[in-house]
Amino acid sequence: MNSAEEIGQRKLRITIAFTFVMSIFVLVVIKASYLQIINREKLLRYSNSQIIREVTFYPDRGNISDRNGSPLAINLKAYNLFVIPKLVLDKQVYSDLERIVPDFKAKHLAKKLANKQKYTWIARHYRLSEIQADEIRKLKGVFIEENSIRLYPNNEISSQILGFVGQDNKGLSGSEYFFDTQLKGKPHIIRFIKDAKGRPLKTTSIDPGDPGSNLQLSLDLEIQANAEKQLRDAVIENGAKMGGIGVMDADSGEILAIANYPSYDPNRPSELNRKYQRLSFITDPIEPGSIAKTFTVAAAMESGLATATKKYFCEHGQFRVGDHIIKEAESKKKFEWLTVTDILKYSSNIGTTKIAFELGSPRLLYFYDKFGLGKKSGIEYAGESRGIMPVISEVTPLRLSNISFGQGMAITPIQVLSAYAMIANGGTFIQPTLLKATIQAPGMRILSKETIAALTTILTKAVEEGTGGNAKIPLFKIAGKTSTTQRPSESGGYHGYIPGFIGFSVNTTKKYVVYVYVDNPTGKKYYGNDVAAPVFKKVMEHILVRDKMIINVGETKTPPEHEASDIIVRNQSALFHSGHILPNFTGLDKQSIEALTTKLSVKVTHHGVGLVSRQTPSAGTVLSDQATEVDLYYEPPTVE
Repeated sequence: MNSAEEIGQRKLRITIAFTFVMSIFVLVVIKASYLQIINREKLLRYSNSQIIREVTFYPDRGNISDRNGSPLAINLKAYNLFVIPKLVLDKQVYSDLERIVPDFKAKHLAKKLANKQKYTWIARHYRLSEIQADEIRKLKGVFIEENSIRLYPNNEISSQILGFVGQDNKGLSGSEYFFDTQLKGKPHIIRFIKDAKGRPLKTTSIDPGDPGSNLQLSLDLEIQANAEKQLRDAVIENGAKMGGIGVMDADSGEILAIANYPSYDPNRPSELNRKYQRLSFITDPIEPGSIAKTFTVAAAMESGLATATKKYFCEHGQFRVGDHIIKEAESKKKFEWLTVTDILKYSSNIGTTKIAFELGSPRLLYFYDKFGLGKKSGIEYAGESRGIMPVISEVTPLRLSNISFGQGMAITPIQVLSAYAMIANGGTFIQPTLLKATIQAPGMRILSKETIAALTTILTKAVEEGTGGNAKIPLFKIAGKTSTTQRPSESGGYHGYIPGFIGFSVNTTKKYVVYVYVDNPTGKKYYGNDVAAPVFKKVMEHILVRDKMIINVGETKTPPEHEASDIIVRNQSALFHSGHILPNFTGLDKQSIEALTTKLSVKVTHHGVGLVSRQTPSAGTVLSDQATEVDLYYEPPTVE
């Protein structure tokens, strides 16, 4: 072999060796890159899991209360119990545990833990007395950690608004879910380094955490409880599928009560029927029916196309629109000429249709949008529906007719409540809220004072002279509208009815709006005036009498006794006293009494707390020129 060949072979060997070494180097670089860059986080977590442990302690959730501070959701001390079987050297421990807590059966625990070595739960969120907890801490191998459980002291009341929490104290529905971040606070995280046997060597606090914040809702527990009771009674009495009710302060937008029935007990979420969990008053749109006629009339009045006295020919009860015949809700009604006032008072479908035809679909839908119909209200509740509102291109003459009296579209009850609140407060649209308002809610004027005055008068006549007679409340003026909506069938078309009533107080210092509907009553009654209006009356009467916010009672100062219920006479009697006669203080609170007695020659002594249950001397006693001593005895009010 010559020297040239030797040199060539040597170069080849060097090249091969270099290539091999470089290949190994590249592989090392690739592997290092994978470990240090691509897989870095995973490996760090694995490494930390071997030597570092983090324990998260969640603070107590914030409490939830109503507008007056009454508790709606609170925390109770509870414990988590677990066992590390390999540390249990004597099975007598299980018998000792059963002796302390009879629910924990020794035989069951022994069988459950027989083949386990690592920690195993015995119970989570379990209520124990302090004595029981102290005794359990002495048991070797049994461990206990303190936490809390959520309690809803009013059970079903307000359940759909409040929602409930899961095992990890996380809100799963309702306000517990919507305000979860605020209520749960920030957890306290503790990190400690452990040795090969898992024993802690050094402890550090990563995040001290923050306690959960309390939440105050706009609800009034007393109004809520009464509203739910009256709704439940109506649904059961009429054999209905379900029902809904809402009470709103028209000036502030605050929701004082809101509910659907059936509901559930949030203390027992495992028994929950999912379809009753959501608050369908906010989440499920319905066809509003004749209640929407008010919106059509309002749009026509605001556009200058109609007045309260303008007349429309109502075609003797049958009006052809395309290939269809529009009829009145009651086929026996054969109206001829009706004023706009009469159209609402007698709830004429044909009269409302003719008003809508004058308006046209673009203008009607424009006002519906201004009234907040067909779009989310912004209320603090997850899952709110915007409803189903047609676009202008979809509106045929027949569809326009249907929309004008509340069919062929679907809106949520909260939208209806908010739109009527706008009428009640003088024409300003205010966003509804489930939070107690600290400042006056901003609003936007939608309707003029003239339109509002005319609508209020018409709606008052609809109650006093028209279809809403069962909503009348002695001593008070009520404006309102009935509806008896055909109920859409799951198989198409309509089957059954949804009677409803919405109204507000006129002659009161505050304007409350109440909307009630009952879905598919199966009894003999199905009209709004027969099914929903009586519920409205009971709920509104309770509010007005309780809050004593009367401005102008009727036409005379002494209404006939037979026109007033006993509760109204009792609670309002102090408003009719003269300066020389001792009034009836029964049912009043201390603040009201102090306001009433400023101009009376009396010396009042108060006994107890709450509302006056009896007085001495009795009401009607003639007062002398000298200060008369009066003893008032109080008892706490009761909530049904």
